[in-house]
Amino acid sequence: MRRALLFALLLSPALFAAEDWGSLQFLIGEWSGQGAGEPGAGTGSFSFLPDLQGGILVRKSFAEYPASGGKPAYRHDDLLIVYREGPARQLRAIYFDNEGHTIRYSVEASANRAVFTSDSAQSAPRYRMTYRAMAPDELAFTFEMAAPGQDLAPYINATLRRRKPGAAR
Repeated sequence: MRRALLFALLLSPALFAAEDWGSLQFLIGEWSGQGAGEPGAGTGSFSFLPDLQGGILVRKSFAEYPASGGKPAYRHDDLLIVYREGPARQLRAIYFDNEGHTIRYSVEASANRAVFTSDSAQSAPRYRMTYRAMAPDELAFTFEMAAPGQDLAPYINATLRRRKPGAAR
C-alpha cells in the first residue's frame, strides 16, 4: 500500500508542474554585462533561474568594480528571490546582499519589462530596479535610489547579454 501511494505521489503532475512565470520569462537565463554609475564602471553577471520545482525565481548576482578615485577594488554579491504571494498571487521579491541589506520589493511586469520597487518606509531609502528587453538576448538594467523624502535617481545603468549555455563566466 505504501509503495502504491508513494508511486502515485511521485507521478502526480502537480509535483512536476513548473510555475508559469509569464511576463518574467524574458529574464530567465544567465547574463553578463557592464555598466556605469555612482559606484563607477563595473562588470558582472547574474543568473535568473527557477528553483523549488519552478515555484520561485532566484537571481544570484555579482558586480566587480576596479580601484578608482582612491577607493580600493571591490565586489558586490546579492541574492534576489521572486515569489507569488497570497490568493491573488501577487509578484513579490526579497533581496539580500553582502553589505547587510534586506529589501522587499513589489514587482510589475509586462512582456518585455520588469520593475522591482521597494516597499515604502518614511525613514528608509527607496530602491527601484528596472529590466527592459532590448533584443532576445540583451537587457537594459537601471538601478535607482532615493534618500527618504527625495526622488529616485539613477545609480547604475548597465547593458546585459544572455550567455550561451556552457559559456565561461
